[in-house]
Amino acid sequence: MTRSILFVCLGNICRSPSAEAVTRAKALARDLPLELDSAGTGAWHVGEPPYGAMQVCAAKRGYDLAPLRARQVTAQDFERFDLIVAMDADNLRNLQDLAPNSARAKLALFTDFAPQTGADHVPDPYYTRDFDGTLDLVEICADALLDQL
Repeated sequence: MTRSILFVCLGNICRSPSAEAVTRAKALARDLPLELDSAGTGAWHVGEPPYGAMQVCAAKRGYDLAPLRARQVTAQDFERFDLIVAMDADNLRNLQDLAPNSARAKLALFTDFAPQTGADHVPDPYYTRDFDGTLDLVEICADALLDQL
């Protein structure tokens, strides 16, 4: 049974912290005890808070990203978490390359939990500037993921 989930994007400042915060709020509302975290495959933003515009957009929906800090995926994450969820295929491939042979974590794409959206990835609002669109998709995927636990 899935008890711990790590959400992963490239820099861990937009998509994965949003997925962590949204899923945490939705899991609490359902009284589902889960360990949740987020990380990036890149190290550019380690120690930084989520991107300001992402925080503002999330806060308008009641999600607090402010306490989160970017970190990079580690080899230990593949043993610590039951499920590691990538925001896009590039990051999924990076995770597959990083995974030690002894990894116990299952790897998945976030959008695979909500195929009804027709999305094959969560777009990066750092580049698209569509923070609301990203959050819309994250909320749908989070609900679908929790439905499958």
